[in-house]
Amino acid sequence: MRARSLSGPKGFVVLAALCGAFIALPIFSLIARVPWSGIFTSLRSDVSTSAVKLSLRTSLTSTALAVVTGLPLAWVLAHRSFIGKRAIRALCVLPMVLPPVVGGIALLYAFGTKGSVGSLLDHWFHIRIGFTETAAILSQFFVAVPFFVVVMESAFLQFNEQFNGASRVLGSGPWRTMWHVTLPILRPSLLAGIVLTWARALGEFGATITFAGNTPGRTQTLPLAIYTSLESGSNDALVLSLIMIAISFTTLVLLRDKWTSALQRSGS
Repeated sequence: MRARSLSGPKGFVVLAALCGAFIALPIFSLIARVPWSGIFTSLRSDVSTSAVKLSLRTSLTSTALAVVTGLPLAWVLAHRSFIGKRAIRALCVLPMVLPPVVGGIALLYAFGTKGSVGSLLDHWFHIRIGFTETAAILSQFFVAVPFFVVVMESAFLQFNEQFNGASRVLGSGPWRTMWHVTLPILRPSLLAGIVLTWARALGEFGATITFAGNTPGRTQTLPLAIYTSLESGSNDALVLSLIMIAISFTTLVLLRDKWTSALQRSGS
């Protein structure tokens, strides 16, 4: 879509350029310091390989959980009216703006060995979630699922219910209509929500290090490996950071129209 040409306050272009340059400068500065000659050596290191594998495993699992549970939640928020809906909706998307480390503390007090639920799991079933791979998955799920809910709620709100009505008239039940009519039509938004949720889960740091810890090969995901490598002065931090930048940039470029329109709709 062609940008509109509107008159505005003088100096806005200069200020816009300064803002864009400030955002871009750190990114390009990091890229310029990447040791390109040793990039494959860094990627093949045990720490990098383990962190990448763990991040892929946990982020894909947390994304799957977000789809399975977030899709019904988005549908309810879009189609049902009930007392306290605004408050509940705000609570469901709160992790989007909540500092991740606060989310990690909340998870620790809920599912840790002394948490409200974790203590019961430990006492009754000898199940400990804190500082395990499961904790990493739950941390990623906690911070990422609101993105999926926001995107899909927006999609449900914009969906033309006449298609569902026609399907029901033809004899299809609610589940068949959902799987064969609603979701296929909403496939672009569904895909956008899944990819955006996965990218957020992959980049999660604060809640993970607080609730799951930073144990190599066990809970050390890609962002945590970057942090550890940076502290030790290893070039792996630059290489792994480059991977995260590439993934995040590609995701935002490909899905910009989808997630920005969803956020705009959610705020209306």
